[in-house]
Amino acid sequence: MPPVPSVRGDKIVKALQRHGFVIDRVRGSHHIMRHADGRATTVPVHRGRDVAKGTLRGILRDVGLGIVDLDP
Repeated sequence: MPPVPSVRGDKIVKALQRHGFVIDRVRGSHHIMRHADGRATTVPVHRGRDVAKGTLRGILRDVGLGIVDLDP
């Protein structure tokens, strides 16, 4: 497994949108993303800060994607 990169929340949102996820709603700085097949996750989008590596692992586990799926 490749090492977990440092990624900003807005980049994660864009990567998930490329894989068919849409922003269902936003509560504060947290974007709730849903897919038509029922998968869902919450992405923290804090300006100027990267998402914690453990949080990124959890997001990818929730949606069934790998680290390599984040690249365009």
